[in-house]
Amino acid sequence: MGSDNGLTTSADRLWKLIDQRTKVGADTAVIDQRIWDLFGEEWAIMFTDLSGFSRQVAKFGIVHFLQIIFEQEKLLLPVVESHDGILVKIEADSFLILFKKPARAVACAVAMQRVCHSVNARRPPEEQIILCVGVGFGRVLKIGDEDVYGNEVNLASKLGEDTAKGNEILVTPAAREAIGELHGVTWEPYAVKYVNEELCFRVGYTG
Repeated sequence: MGSDNGLTTSADRLWKLIDQRTKVGADTAVIDQRIWDLFGEEWAIMFTDLSGFSRQVAKFGIVHFLQIIFEQEKLLLPVVESHDGILVKIEADSFLILFKKPARAVACAVAMQRVCHSVNARRPPEEQIILCVGVGFGRVLKIGDEDVYGNEVNLASKLGEDTAKGNEILVTPAAREAIGELHGVTWEPYAVKYVNEELCFRVGYTG
């Protein structure tokens, strides 16, 4: 599938190269380098998730939580935009967001949590937005505005969707190193097994 002007999309280019890679006798090193030359970029990656989503759906019904998802988008996407985040995709209750600067990703995560805390203080438990966030940073394959692949993508996904508890922000060592010190933020080493890694950092913040 290509565009109307005959040029292929980023995804088309990628999968054509992947197809070449499957051929007998293919020089995979050369093809891999072409792929990285075309699509390799350095980004901070944020994955978010809602704590207890599946359990709450079973208890209160899917329509109730479609409302929560809708409210999450309405509440948090303006925060993402104000921190120069780029929303790549929404899958159910999860966001995949990219930032050029890892410090902006963590600052955005803190701002998102603060907004959730403020709103949740006025809501019953079943209507609260309890956010989990994972942040990574490194060289990835960015395929247009459609998708992104890489080790730090996998790590951020595991932290945000599986490892972080409600209200937590967890950061990979690569993201922590790239950020250095950040005003108003503390870093707590956190030993936990995730995608063959055993250490991440829990972000501390006030308010």
